[in-house]
Amino acid sequence: STQSTWGPTAFVPEWGVTATGARNFLIAYNVNILSTKEHAHRIALNIREQGRGEGQPGRCKLVKAIGWFVDELNMAQVSINLDDYKVSSLHTVFEECKRDANELGVAVAGSEIVGLVPLEAILTAAEYYIEKEKLFIMDRDTKIRLAIERLGLNSVKQFDPKKRIIDLAVAKPKANDLSHLTVEAFISSVAARTSAPGGGSVSALAASLGMGLAQMMGWMSWGNKKWEHLEENVRRCLPPINAQVNQLVPQITSDTEAFNQYMEALKLPKDTEEQKVARENAMQLGLKQATEVPLTTMRLGANRDAWKSILELAQVGNMSCRSDLEVGVKMIETGVWGAMCNVLINVESIKDKDYVENIKKESQTHMQFVQESVQQVIRILQERGKTEKK
Repeated sequence: STQSTWGPTAFVPEWGVTATGARNFLIAYNVNILSTKEHAHRIALNIREQGRGEGQPGRCKLVKAIGWFVDELNMAQVSINLDDYKVSSLHTVFEECKRDANELGVAVAGSEIVGLVPLEAILTAAEYYIEKEKLFIMDRDTKIRLAIERLGLNSVKQFDPKKRIIDLAVAKPKANDLSHLTVEAFISSVAARTSAPGGGSVSALAASLGMGLAQMMGWMSWGNKKWEHLEENVRRCLPPINAQVNQLVPQITSDTEAFNQYMEALKLPKDTEEQKVARENAMQLGLKQATEVPLTTMRLGANRDAWKSILELAQVGNMSCRSDLEVGVKMIETGVWGAMCNVLINVESIKDKDYVENIKKESQTHMQFVQESVQQVIRILQERGKTEKK
């Protein structure tokens, strides 16, 4: 009999039995071998954790594998289950199969994923090949394409990321996501007779556009023979700026959501003392949440690593983009200043004095840093403009 881990152990026939299990995401994965079943199975024995039996373990932990021949494909496969892709990854197993196939003098012809795969597993493979081949790729979709190509995931049938990567297959557009609006629709929404979206969302947009312009100067200083001497600079500068762009865009919607949550708290009933207390607590919580969002915008806009990169680009970047970077840093400054305005108006109604004091100090620090950095960038660009030709 099976002992219950919780609750009574008596079996009640009328209830039946419910069995529940949980495990890490299993990836069913096949590596194509242009040879025989026997060759494929030899490779499988080498890579699977069980190996060839007691005392002869394989090289990849938490991996099960066998070799077979698929008549309709006219080739063999190493059929693999990755019990935990964070322990033995797609690219690790694929490269191990290639290594053994090379030693056997047979060819690997790509691979296939059976069913769905987590985005993380694909991006981890991409990062491996980016590092291995010293590539410079930051865009997520390009990373996915790289992983598909390097693993040969189109070799048996087309690998459609939107259908085969679980994160993308189940993704739904976020309700009221302002970042997905057209420019015209966003402006109309801001200009409407409503309280939100307002200054906080516009500030986040301004800061993200500013960072985007800084990133643009980086890209315009790369990928051309004329700019080969800046290869190292651009590779170093762009990732911190890109990270801020990616984090600032969601702030456009987050600010409006935080404001709406506070407005919901205002609508709570206040007929009894108990209701008044509950309403006041909800309002204070809502005010803090509404403060943290623009404060996060300030933190992102004042990110020290990003500004270090912006200053370096100002010193060495493509001067054809001088005005773009000047506009960019002023947009960041405006976004951070606008976010600070939202922070300061919200903390006026917060009763936690220590919290308010700390927030004000942090806001002032970020604002001062950005203002000084903007002046430094503009000064550098002006000096270069006097001494350099575009």
